[in-house]
Parts: sequence; structure tokens; C-alpha cells
Amino acid sequence: MKSFNERCYSVLKKVPKGKVTTYKEISKALNSKAYRAVGNAMNKNPYAPRVPCHRVVKSDGFVGGFASGPRNKIKMLKNEGVEVKNNKIDLSKYLYKFR
Repeated sequence: MKSFNERCYSVLKKVPKGKVTTYKEISKALNSKAYRAVGNAMNKNPYAPRVPCHRVVKSDGFVGGFASGPRNKIKMLKNEGVEVKNNKIDLSKYLYKFR
């Protein structure tokens, strides 16, 4: 059986370029409410950038943390076509849901 972190990475690999998801959406996809544990898994992601943890944002659309800093996260998202304004992403336009 896969660890919680490995299960997070498996779910996250489904998020395409140009889209983002949230810690909460990943948690829901895993039938969990461990949003913070998802954030911890993203911070420890040994498979980046193949497992694109930069595509995970907060539920309010704010960019949130990133192991190599939020500026790098924003740069990576913009390079994939995600519009970031004032460190926030329009989730109605860019959110990927796992349903």
C-alpha cells in the first residue's frame, strides 16, 4: 500500500498544464480532510517537477507556499499559462477538480 504522500503525488500527476488544484481538492480525492498533510507532502515532493506541486494552491486562490519560494511558483504557473494577479489565481477559470 502506498504512503499518504505517494497517494498525494499520484493524484497530483493528473493536473494538466494550465490548471491548478487545491490542497483541499487533493485531500477530497483521497477521501480525507488532511489538508495540511497534503501541504506537507507537496513541500517534501522528491519527484518535482514530474509531479507538479507548483500547481497546488490555497482554497481561496492565493498561491501559498513553495519549497523554492513563491516567486518561483508564480513564474512556473505563468509559464504554463496560468494568470496570477496579486499572488492570487482565479479558481473559477483555472481550477482542476478530480471528479
